[in-house]
Amino acid sequence: MRSRSSLTLLACFFLQVSQFSLAAEDYEIPRTQWGLPDLQGVWNFSSNVPLQRPEQFGERQFLSDEEIAASQTQRFGIGSRAADAPVRSASGVEAFYNDTIWMENVRSEGNVRTSRIVFPLNGRIPPLEEGIENQPGGEIEAVGERPVRFVIGGIGRDGPEDRGLSERCLVGFNAGPPLSPSVYNNNLQIIQNKDHVVILTEMVHDARIVYLEKRPALDQNLGLWSGDSRGHWDGDTLIVVTRNFNGLTQSFDGFGTSRNKILTERFTRVSEQTINYEFTIDDPSTFTDKLTATLPMTKVEAQLYEYACHEGNYGMANMLRGARRNEANEVSDRIADLFRGQ
Repeated sequence: MRSRSSLTLLACFFLQVSQFSLAAEDYEIPRTQWGLPDLQGVWNFSSNVPLQRPEQFGERQFLSDEEIAASQTQRFGIGSRAADAPVRSASGVEAFYNDTIWMENVRSEGNVRTSRIVFPLNGRIPPLEEGIENQPGGEIEAVGERPVRFVIGGIGRDGPEDRGLSERCLVGFNAGPPLSPSVYNNNLQIIQNKDHVVILTEMVHDARIVYLEKRPALDQNLGLWSGDSRGHWDGDTLIVVTRNFNGLTQSFDGFGTSRNKILTERFTRVSEQTINYEFTIDDPSTFTDKLTATLPMTKVEAQLYEYACHEGNYGMANMLRGARRNEANEVSDRIADLFRGQ
């Protein structure tokens, strides 16, 4: 099963490469002074394309012109309504933002995909191994166990360890790896030298160092939050293979754990303004097959500012402080009830 799917995946990959090659056949890739493709700069990986393909599209990879126009009309309509909405927070403070900020993040592309997942061919997450459940988080207090492995939300407010990984500034909710677009902070900076590539994500200010020179692999028992990334060049494509995840994060999209995950990423510059980003997840402990997704990253002529997550994490302290205050108030109320009952 896996060998057959691997051949299909390989064919799918070559199809992707040939499409980009034809589109960029006249483009001359800029080179570093040591002769390798120059990927450096600030890039945005926002996307309005869903991760999984709606089932009605089957194996169709791209929207028609009519479907693209309808999607844009719907999107701009939502954006206009959001812009007209009152700018107020839940507490009535007029120093908040409305939904417009989420609607202006992506430019339209000529060909819009029906999903970011391109393998399996139905554009959907593969079936799960037996016993694997989905725990995406996102709720203020979800049902779960410690350590919390999901990114957003939490299982309680007894201490920081009850909160999701992004609330603790351990990992971002789009920085991965792999990169997975969210509603904001979908920016990164790539820095290169001859032996290393640094992928600096805006979200939680995470710097992932990719080693290009040969060095001994890490012991299999040594796990890291973002894994251990090793890279090499295949023609003009930078291939990054990441292993040694610590198992305290999920494998992908709320499923499993990352302990046995092998992530392969491909960065290919296809125009002055675009890098094609593709990743493949191979995690036989979680999924019955591999998963491959792709999205374009567009050049940003701007500076990447520091996301000072730990230094500015007032929300965590205030959340825990508020929980302690509520507990104290409940005790006071119970004592008052006892006196009233006498």
